[in-house]
Amino acid sequence: MTPEITGFSRQRVTVAEGVQLTAAVGGSGSPVVLLHGFPQTHLMWRHVAADLAADHTVICPDLRGYGDSDKPADTDGQTYAKRTMAADVVALARALGHERFALAGHDRGALVAIRAGLDHPAAVTHLASLDVLPNLDTWDVMHGTSAAVGFHLFLMAQPPGLPELMISGAADAFFGHFLDVWAVDPDAIPVDVRAAYLDASRRAIPSIVADYRASATVDIDHDEADRQAGHQLRMPVTVLQQDWGAALGFDAAARWRAWAPDLDHRTVSCGHFMAEEAPTEVIKALRDLLAR
Repeated sequence: MTPEITGFSRQRVTVAEGVQLTAAVGGSGSPVVLLHGFPQTHLMWRHVAADLAADHTVICPDLRGYGDSDKPADTDGQTYAKRTMAADVVALARALGHERFALAGHDRGALVAIRAGLDHPAAVTHLASLDVLPNLDTWDVMHGTSAAVGFHLFLMAQPPGLPELMISGAADAFFGHFLDVWAVDPDAIPVDVRAAYLDASRRAIPSIVADYRASATVDIDHDEADRQAGHQLRMPVTVLQQDWGAALGFDAAARWRAWAPDLDHRTVSCGHFMAEEAPTEVIKALRDLLAR
């Protein structure tokens, strides 16, 4: 049986023509939407969501193309643009009765959250990003042999066909690699949760690749347009990040501050899967953000 977030109900919500998201919803109070990363599902928020639900309505969707949400074919290069996925999130919150909400994202979900904050500033009251740089900056800092850590970004940026074929040939090894090497505390992802992540990813290879491909194509265009126009995240922003700047040679806080002037940037010592490896630290950071 697939694990669930204790006390949460699962809902199927239409967010666009022919597209429904599956979301775990629990608690009551001011709304908080939590977006998962790769190679995961909404289940990654199980510890954090249960705590926040004590005094917030917490909405944890599987992103378009992931988990039990719909996985439309990418026919035009726009289907998995972060702009499209961010519109899903706003539509989801609205369908559940919330015009304004706080938003936190991890990894891929953080890129969707950033785009939602830029495109829908009236809807997003607070924004948190866990362990990514904004998309343009990610590509800017990936150079030389140090870029090998992000080999999957380059693989999935390739035109349709080869990446999907290669990953399908060893799906559990591919997705399991990231669960293994990105975690400082592997016990934070128990056997049943790991199995759920691998199963969900195995069933979503074309859409996962399309999500990553968009970050090297259409998402770049959208981000560059915002940068040239001087658009920023005007809501309070909290960033939790491993010390990638020291590893890859950049000032992470400075890069973030160019996008988010009201910034609380924190460096963590846990691994990439911080909502599972260090939930108490993540909960505190999110509660501090919501109090700003």
